Amino acid sequence: MPEPKRPKGPLTIYDVASRAGVSIASVSRVLNGQGSPRAATRDRVLQAVRELGFVPDGAARALSNGLKEVVGVVFRRGDETPFPDEDESFLFIDVIYRGIDLAARRQGFDVLMGSVGFNDGNVEARVAAVGGKADGLILHDRMIPATSITRLASLVPVVTLAGTPVPGAMNVRCDNDEGMRQLVRHLVLDHGYNELGYLSGRIDSPDNHARAKAIEAEAKAHGAQVAIGHDWQGDYSAAGGARVISGLLESGRKLPRAIVCANDQTALGAMHALGRRGLRVPQDVAVTGFDDVPVARHLHPPLTTVRQPMQELGAMAFAVLYSKISTGRGDSDVVLPVQLIVRESCGCAAAENGR
Repeated sequence: MPEPKRPKGPLTIYDVASRAGVSIASVSRVLNGQGSPRAATRDRVLQAVRELGFVPDGAARALSNGLKEVVGVVFRRGDETPFPDEDESFLFIDVIYRGIDLAARRQGFDVLMGSVGFNDGNVEARVAAVGGKADGLILHDRMIPATSITRLASLVPVVTLAGTPVPGAMNVRCDNDEGMRQLVRHLVLDHGYNELGYLSGRIDSPDNHARAKAIEAEAKAHGAQVAIGHDWQGDYSAAGGARVISGLLESGRKLPRAIVCANDQTALGAMHALGRRGLRVPQDVAVTGFDDVPVARHLHPPLTTVRQPMQELGAMAFAVLYSKISTGRGDSDVVLPVQLIVRESCGCAAAENGR
């Protein structure tokens, strides 16, 4: 049996982890006598050490001793809203977190969860405090300015979950552009709706800007008009969606034939407000969402939306971060595919649904 090839260059604990087929956290525990690694894991690590002739130098020992085996996750929580049970009804953040947690546990890492409100003060210091307790950070949405993210990424590896990458940090996102373009083509070409409205998300959200740009470009390409702007400014919440629709109707504005919502929560609020005014979905106004949260298929009518692979998004965010922690390298911008999910709220018949 041929001798295993020795990696080129100085050996590190990452080489030992790769040879042993275990995480760097496991190598750290074995080399430093910490915790209670399984006997099989310990044997594999020690065998890899012997095969490679690995002798930890001062820097390697410092690295293994300094590994916290913790990743921090910070998300933005919504403001207090009067919409009943909104936080309990939608699992967008929960599903992403589940993906992060499952991927982290496979590598022996724990997850430290933090949150900041949209109106909280001193957010940068709070995010940095979580980063100081972890080997890396995952940030949902754009809670601090890009320049602050770049500065933070110079101190600890950072992965953002947002529409656009930031210099110095890594980014994992779903294909907002393609998802919205598919949705607009379905509404304009398949249904013949030539007047659309975009009920947007938070004004500082990169995902919101990406979706708005895509809907305007695709609608223009097919000769459709889009109502967009201040009067259509939502905040990703059901309460925000209901507020926008109620405001438009109270002002006597004629609604477009189809309303494209920035996310499913916004769509639920829009449908609620339309129903209270006696307007039927989709007969009077078609409504669509974005995300495909679990409840979307159970709405009345079931919601046409764009499905994001939310759990995979979380798992990929950890994978990119772990690569940076363990090798010093990580993809700067990872884009995951999305899928148009056609249900009844856009005007399609129930028989066309099937999903």
